[in-house]
Amino acid sequence: MTEPTRLFDFPRYQLEHNPLDLMMSMPNLGNRVSYSTEQFIEAVDRTARGLISMGVQSGEKIALISHNNRCEWNIMDHAIMSVGGINVPLYPTMTEADYEYILNHSESKYCAVSNQELYDKVLSIKDKIPTLEGVFVFERSGNGRHWSEIAEAGSDDLQGQLEERMAAVKPEDLATIIYTSGTTGTPKGVMLSHNNIVQTVMKSIPRIPPVLINEPYRVLSFLPVCHIFERMLHYLYMYIGANIYFAESLETIKEDLAESQPTVFTAVPRLLEKFYDGIVAKGRAAGGVKAAIFNWAVGLALQWEPDGQNGGFYEWKLKIARKLVFSKVKTALGLDNIRAVACGSAALAPRLARFFNAAGIPIYEGYGLTETSPVVTVNSDVEPGLMKIGYVGKLIEGVEVKFADDGEILVKGFNVMMGYYKEPEKTAEVMSGEWFHTGDIGRFDDGFLKITDRKKEMFKTSGGKYVAPQLLENALKASLFIEQVMVVGEGQKFPGALVVPNADAVEEWCKRKNHAFPGMEGIRNDEVIANRIQEDVNRLMEPFAQWEKVKAIRILPTMFAIENGELTPTLKLKRKPIKEHYQGEIDQLYAS
Repeated sequence: MTEPTRLFDFPRYQLEHNPLDLMMSMPNLGNRVSYSTEQFIEAVDRTARGLISMGVQSGEKIALISHNNRCEWNIMDHAIMSVGGINVPLYPTMTEADYEYILNHSESKYCAVSNQELYDKVLSIKDKIPTLEGVFVFERSGNGRHWSEIAEAGSDDLQGQLEERMAAVKPEDLATIIYTSGTTGTPKGVMLSHNNIVQTVMKSIPRIPPVLINEPYRVLSFLPVCHIFERMLHYLYMYIGANIYFAESLETIKEDLAESQPTVFTAVPRLLEKFYDGIVAKGRAAGGVKAAIFNWAVGLALQWEPDGQNGGFYEWKLKIARKLVFSKVKTALGLDNIRAVACGSAALAPRLARFFNAAGIPIYEGYGLTETSPVVTVNSDVEPGLMKIGYVGKLIEGVEVKFADDGEILVKGFNVMMGYYKEPEKTAEVMSGEWFHTGDIGRFDDGFLKITDRKKEMFKTSGGKYVAPQLLENALKASLFIEQVMVVGEGQKFPGALVVPNADAVEEWCKRKNHAFPGMEGIRNDEVIANRIQEDVNRLMEPFAQWEKVKAIRILPTMFAIENGELTPTLKLKRKPIKEHYQGEIDQLYAS
């Protein structure tokens, strides 16, 4: 094999060029399970032969749902595609109604899930899905049909038929249908070909740190593999020969980082915000000289610019800060060996990019959508001139961008989807010839792409001025007291904001000020605390034009949550449901 052209080629390429004793490993509730490259491919072939014996035909769909990333998901993924099938990955946080819609719309024949909870969830709507013949579960606990039944259904005699099936799959064939979580409306099934994703992998490799010589290239995977960002990286990791470690869960991420000591991992801005807030709170709580040194180091970090733009004296001071402070931060996070953190899914606040890069934890922010497989641009430090703070990087090779008259970003290239499954009208709405309309507003500066807002999320005040809420929200999240925030104000005299406070930061502040902490429920009614949060809001709004500034806030006692329909599975705000849930709060915000 010269280079992979289909997604199931990646592990076979690894076997031929760089077979690993540990290809992937997962905690498995304390009973770690690992696969070598050879064992992984054997498991894929056994499972694929089982799918053939169960009557799975080329072009048929099989859905996968998992609470955490795991070896079985990847084995099923490659087995499905090896027989010419289509993988339909779903988020574990979706509702039964979402599952019913997607499984019916995709006409899925089988479904494999990670545990009993998801098994029961799918089984509860199975009778409403005529095409669904069986549901399997990865974990052995409970009473669901175990996924090993699939491999056991096949026989070695089917290997020849499997190889014929694999040979028949072309690079341009459909590989997966990914239903976008979306912030409005019913999910749309994004059709991606093998070539869409394979080429994205190959063109992204020049932006990642080079493979280490005589050292293991270790990655930690915990973002949902049903999202194309993490999934594409799994194929990339296979190509470069990285050891893939799966995290137990998002709740155990610090322990998983410490155990795997990764070279690379992927993150979303929310996780980096949590890390940053925890680091700052702990550093400032040290008191005395230690706190003074810590605050000096943080202040230095927040001035960071790539490629040594701040000059030699700054770099000398940063070297001291890294030795005195940031080396301890890296060790505490389990990141002594880190060479890159790939960050996507939402806009990253510049202060976070500066802080972590200055601390010796390089952040590679990128931009893309499910419909673009997903990579369009990437920031990188593999060579000078590839990183700019506040921007999402330069285009990868083979991808083009232009802007509509209203500033909307249009993308063309090998990465653009085949279309929305069964929805030619919706496909036509977002395609102008070969150009995909992203719905994002942006601009180029010296070859770097900057995202300014979502086209559909911008609103007008009563004075006729346009407001880009994401820009304001990103600015406001620089406050340690603000956990979540959504800017409102369409048709109003000025923008306002719904604010969910960071209870830990507020409680720590109360201790320092000898002020009684009232708990989450009481924060909104505590005038002293509310005024302190408003001070941060006023300060952070100073750089903005008068009509853009958030002038009033309404403090909420509970977090926006996926299960309440307020966040997408990738933690983006679902603005319409939030507005509906909190319309009374919004009315009071403007009444006051």
